[in-house]
Amino acid sequence: MNSKLLALYGLKFNPFSSELPTEALFVPPKVENFCWRVEHAQVREGGFALIHGDPGTGKSVALRLLADRLSRLPDLTVGVINHPQSNLSDFYRELADIFTVPLRPSNRWAGFKILRERWFAHFESTRRRAVLLIDEAQEMNPSVLCEMRLLASAHFDSQPLLCVVLAGDARLIDKLRQEALIPLGSRIRTRLATEHAGRDELAACLEHLIASAGNASLMTPQLRQTLCDHAAGNYRILASLAAELLAAAAQRDLPVLDEKLYFDVFAQSSTPQPRRAQPARKTAAQTRQGL
Repeated sequence: MNSKLLALYGLKFNPFSSELPTEALFVPPKVENFCWRVEHAQVREGGFALIHGDPGTGKSVALRLLADRLSRLPDLTVGVINHPQSNLSDFYRELADIFTVPLRPSNRWAGFKILRERWFAHFESTRRRAVLLIDEAQEMNPSVLCEMRLLASAHFDSQPLLCVVLAGDARLIDKLRQEALIPLGSRIRTRLATEHAGRDELAACLEHLIASAGNASLMTPQLRQTLCDHAAGNYRILASLAAELLAAAAQRDLPVLDEKLYFDVFAQSSTPQPRRAQPARKTAAQTRQGL
């Protein structure tokens, strides 16, 4: 949304964009609790944490909030896996890039050793484990997940070398039930299950977004209620509906978003088009008579 349209409603940014400033993100209490536990406990103790839930329920937002908070801790290395679909060799290449170590994927043992030494040195100097964040972790190969479990601990599994946060949908939970990955699943110490939001949670999110953007009266109370009723408990759907209304209101130079706009926009898109009448078929007798 350009600056002219933002100025029309006195907005500092589009409150329904996926590129919200971190400080404008809505933080439910259970997400706050999860981030606090990782920030204040798990970076010191190491091990695995898990965020899981259906699409649009806030997994990536929780991971983004966590990454922002961890980035403020002094002397803490935080890495992000950007290509979870990698095979084992590419996974080592990405780790080498994240932690700036010279690795040869053809010599996996050397890479294994150098990474563990780097993580141990980081812990010795900062008393915090390096952190690895992985979104869309359901896409990871089981062999990579197994390798990561072995990489991330030492001394017969008694000393975690790394804090790993996995985020994924229900496919990740199913994957962790595979026999080869049960040892990894049993090592998950902190969990956050994102769920479909209730009406009050959606309303609180909507109120927070428009207030953070600078115009708490952007929408009428009735429209807020209508959006929450039609968002199916999904934050992403809520934002998509609101974004479409904001664009339509700007196009029409409306001073405020209300229920009438909602019904105008979405009634048009959901109204079925009338079917074109089909010509009547000729009977066999009419065909023989040339009609």
